[in-house]
Amino acid sequence: MTQSTASKMLRDVEEIFQASLFERGPRGLTPTPLGQFAVANARMQLSRLKRFSDEFSARREGGYGRLSVGAITGAAPDLVARAVAEIKARRPQLLVELHGETSDGILAELEAGRLDLAVGRFSADRHKTVFAFEPLAEERLVVVARAGHKTATGAQRLRDLQNCVWALQPASNPSRQVLDTAFDRAGLQRPADFIECSSILLILNLVQESNAVALLPEAVVQAHQKAGLFTVIDIRPEIRLSGFGLVTRRKEPLQPVALEFCEILRDRAAGSPEGSAV
Repeated sequence: MTQSTASKMLRDVEEIFQASLFERGPRGLTPTPLGQFAVANARMQLSRLKRFSDEFSARREGGYGRLSVGAITGAAPDLVARAVAEIKARRPQLLVELHGETSDGILAELEAGRLDLAVGRFSADRHKTVFAFEPLAEERLVVVARAGHKTATGAQRLRDLQNCVWALQPASNPSRQVLDTAFDRAGLQRPADFIECSSILLILNLVQESNAVALLPEAVVQAHQKAGLFTVIDIRPEIRLSGFGLVTRRKEPLQPVALEFCEILRDRAAGSPEGSAV
């Protein structure tokens, strides 16, 4: 469409809202605070409409719907993967979308309406007002290095690793936050030599191919440890992270298949050693 047509449509929208949604400038449009709120909600509604359309089409063609789940990396290899296998055994034609990411990443997707539910933890105070949280299990963290890492071998305290290169998740990630707190409580400066990376897969590769050390979920590194690629460093005191849980949008009912998946998660968490500790 032409620029004049687009401008008229935006003016019509602002007239409907009875508010200024965009500021006009020499380089284009900038959303006002009300405009940012309107755009965010419009994107959320469009995402939900697309999911409805996709699921409606699947059901019309004889399918059994769609389930979109976000899961932190520490929960995905064990609890969530087994729950997905169980619901697929019950509903073979159900389309399951599994998104593995950090807590802040999957909660952003959940808030935008692109996920039905998430398995993770809050990474910001505002999440308490947006989402409901139900504890499921603990997530044990371990400090790891590549096998044969000279500095890391025999390390027992964070002080012994202070001068190592660290592969760190972003500051908004709960695992990074508890590591920073552990350095603070030990009276140590936080690592100055580090690589910041939001991808767990890339962090695993960095640890394997370099002298970097990292704090990662135990469930994620077990295969590397069994293969003799990683050394788990027995740091004391142990760095602990709050348990993860089932996260859903407040005041928004779940579809039957999502409710069924939640029950499977609860049953499996209750039957695991980590779940019984929550």
